Amino acid sequence: MNRRALLLLATLCSLPVRAEAQTPLPSLSVREAHEAAKAGKLVLVDIRTPEEWADTGVPEGAIRLDMTGSAFEVRLAALKLDHPGKPIALICRTGNRTSTLQRTLAARGWKELVDVRGGLLGNPRDKGWLAEGLPVTSYP
Repeated sequence: MNRRALLLLATLCSLPVRAEAQTPLPSLSVREAHEAAKAGKLVLVDIRTPEEWADTGVPEGAIRLDMTGSAFEVRLAALKLDHPGKPIALICRTGNRTSTLQRTLAARGWKELVDVRGGLLGNPRDKGWLAEGLPVTSYP
């Protein structure tokens, strides 16, 4: 993870979190997220950096939105307006950034954000998008 992403995560993690954001938040496996996105039931957003997109490709159908970009939250809000009533599913490399981001944004009042467990590469608890053999598109 690059330095800018680490600094952003550190800043997000230091923000106060309201008690209601401590309750379990919605999440999906990579396969569930893929099926829901394919069916048009949610908006899949890849929050990784351009370097990461180039390294692994981007989940098919995902909107690329670099969370380290200066207008990230504004662009995420615009996506929400463009897709009223649809949850936004966040995917990253392993699921760590998305779960942290989901909690932080929930504390700010964001609703209908879903964490895609395992991300692209997976983690000890969850298989990733690539390990599941789900489709990706190349970047750029």
